[in-house]
Amino acid sequence: MTKKRISWVIPIYNEETNIPALYDEITKLRKEVEQNYLCEFVFVNDGSKDNSQKLLEELFATDKDVRVLSFSRNFGHQMAITAGLDHATGDAIIFIDADLQDPPSVCLELIKEWEKGNDVVYAKRRTRKDSFMKKFTAYWFYRILRKFADIKIPEDTGDFRLISRQVADVLRQFPERHRFIRGLVSYVGFTQTAVLFDREERKSGKSGYSIKKMLKLAEDAFTGFSLAPIMLIGTSGTLLAFAGMIGVIIGLITSTTLVTALSYATILTGVLLVSLATVGQYIGRTYQQVQGRPLYIVKKLLTHST
Repeated sequence: MTKKRISWVIPIYNEETNIPALYDEITKLRKEVEQNYLCEFVFVNDGSKDNSQKLLEELFATDKDVRVLSFSRNFGHQMAITAGLDHATGDAIIFIDADLQDPPSVCLELIKEWEKGNDVVYAKRRTRKDSFMKKFTAYWFYRILRKFADIKIPEDTGDFRLISRQVADVLRQFPERHRFIRGLVSYVGFTQTAVLFDREERKSGKSGYSIKKMLKLAEDAFTGFSLAPIMLIGTSGTLLAFAGMIGVIIGLITSTTLVTALSYATILTGVLLVSLATVGQYIGRTYQQVQGRPLYIVKKLLTHST
């Protein structure tokens, strides 16, 4: 009887200090997993500027289960996951980062839940060893998103999860350029469940998710799965118009019409500019989508023949 295959998709961006430790953990994990499954490790080098590529090529040269995709430049974490998804061949695919904050040992629990018939098994953070600001912003991001999103996206989760081959094939049909993978996984449905775990500190090095990238991810989440920003514009306009009417009436009564009018005009101008910027975000994203450019570009692909 042919064994099922488990694929690990591992995005890499300037992780030269973490790759050796990650591979050691993977080796320990594989000893248990290989008793029942075939293994495949798909590393996606997202335009790293350090020695990550060299280390990955060394792993490829000594390990028949390693595949390496190298981008022509940095396309971002979500695109790296997308590329790994496109090239993974497993019956189940696990997304995991290289910084070891998400313990590879949790994968055993993900696989166990998958074998029970679940199509998606996402790792939900019970605790996390991050800065106060990181925990604070993450906490409110997920709860606000859950409030306004058109679908239910599990709170306190990242991209660390397992998906079945059927779910993977469905996700590959999605052409979104501005991707929020965990939102797409929730969108497709199927049978989903959670595994609780404790998130560790980053093993070493610096996170590739800068504040700018985190804000962009949040923006992709809200604009990709909610029309709340546009609806908020309409609500704000209505409230402002009502407040303006009251202000004008008060101005007429107190003989300060000019001041009231100027104040109202200033507020109105600000709201209009914010409104135009918000609508512009949706229009700009639509324009970028219809351009039809590749989501990512692979410069080098290392794969063992099967």
